[in-house]
Amino acid sequence: MSKGISRRGAMRAGAGVLAAGALGAPMVHAQGTGGTLRCGFWDHWVPAGNGILRELCAEWGRANRVEVNIDFITSVGNQNLLTIAAQAQSRSGHDLLSFPTWEPAAKADLLEPVDDVMGRLIQKYGAVTPAAEYLGKIRGKWVAIPAVSGTQMKPACVRFDLLQQHAGIDIRAMWPAENRQGPGADTWNWDTFLRAAEACHRAGVPFGMPMGSFTDAVDAVGAIFASFGAFMMDERGNVTVRGNAKLRTAVEYMVRLSRFLPNDVWAWDDASNNRALISGRSALIFNPPSAWAVAKRDAPQVSANCWTVPMPAGPEGRFAPYLPYFWGIWSFSRMKPAAKSLLEFLSERTQAERQTTTSNGYDIPPFLSMNDFPIWANEGPPTGTVFNYPLKPHHNARTSVAMAPAPAEFAVQAYQQALNTKVVARVVQGGETVDQALTWLERELTNIRRGG
Repeated sequence: MSKGISRRGAMRAGAGVLAAGALGAPMVHAQGTGGTLRCGFWDHWVPAGNGILRELCAEWGRANRVEVNIDFITSVGNQNLLTIAAQAQSRSGHDLLSFPTWEPAAKADLLEPVDDVMGRLIQKYGAVTPAAEYLGKIRGKWVAIPAVSGTQMKPACVRFDLLQQHAGIDIRAMWPAENRQGPGADTWNWDTFLRAAEACHRAGVPFGMPMGSFTDAVDAVGAIFASFGAFMMDERGNVTVRGNAKLRTAVEYMVRLSRFLPNDVWAWDDASNNRALISGRSALIFNPPSAWAVAKRDAPQVSANCWTVPMPAGPEGRFAPYLPYFWGIWSFSRMKPAAKSLLEFLSERTQAERQTTTSNGYDIPPFLSMNDFPIWANEGPPTGTVFNYPLKPHHNARTSVAMAPAPAEFAVQAYQQALNTKVVARVVQGGETVDQALTWLERELTNIRRGG
């Protein structure tokens, strides 16, 4: 995940037992839950993101006469994953935790179903983005609640001055801070992108697109593949590489695009693209607003010329890289009603907006009806720079999870091994033909399918 803002160490805070008040989620103290609810939330890249969760949990605790103890667990060094694994093994720990993208599926048998909570929220706010449902609804049951805090998209963050100067594209005219497409938006596709990448590379400000094994690379290439209809495995787990013309076309496109990227992108991590933008060395990256926010602080001359726009479209449509967090309740928790009530409260529109606003628009709610918060229109400079960060109806786009629609137990392995970027690297870096690289990819996926 992009690391544009400094991470802080794990922090602890508690909300005392206080007088009751009326809040949106169901009251739980009358059910005899009482006691202490232990929460392990993700330690937000944006420091204020922790503070708002502390504040909201305290409000809910006062209303429900429940003491809420909070740990903020960093993802630096995979500490959050280690915590999840340790608690799953010991069957003890927090009552609820923040789970990264693939963890709800991995721990589904140890998580309390939350169909009741999701049913009420969906009835209230409408559809959840399909990518969140793919990851959080396992074998027909919701095993975790798509979180607001930590969930990000990775559209294009463009240096509009450089793109116009070197590629002749007025990206702000195409995608204004309004609920409409502008002139030329229909030409914002991968062919146009390739020509612009070549022009900016020639001008010495190449697009900063990682191509290694970290999440920014895997997510971006996953969205590009999806826009070509290039899927490696179907929803039943069948490998779909052999004879797949769409996959071949997508790989060939990435090979061509790679020629116009910095030579060292194969070794870039999730901070490298941020640094490329903030330093002024790149005309475009795929990232949430964290890189822009750091530029706003450290390089205002860069941030003032940044504009977030949807991903280019491919033959099969427009897809936005999506990297969500989830809130899950352990099946061994003794505070399940309280945990459900708190998570429902945190997911409601008012509380969701407070989280998103506090994180400067970084956090994306899972409900499509909530993609209209004022923060995205008002944030700047320049004002409206992140208006198009969340999906809007006029984008005609869908969220993308790399390696979908494969069953989660197979997709996560392909994701962690970065098979989509590696198949391109074998051609560009390893000198293989596309046929040889695809044969390798089929073999790797078959091994995953067989459990090898």
